[in-house]
Amino acid sequence: MPQLNPSPWFMILVFSWLVFLMVAPTKVMAHIFTNDPNQATKKTIKTNPWNWPWH
Repeated sequence: MPQLNPSPWFMILVFSWLVFLMVAPTKVMAHIFTNDPNQATKKTIKTNPWNWPWH
């Protein structure tokens, strides 16, 4: 059964993980957010309590 021979498949697995671990973090860290969350207004909204009629 040739599919049980780990020789070629192990190297494919190792190289694919190396490529994944080298490409993915650079893509993620280079991401630029379109809207800066620090520029949000710090306006607080006053809420009124809701009186529930329980009886």
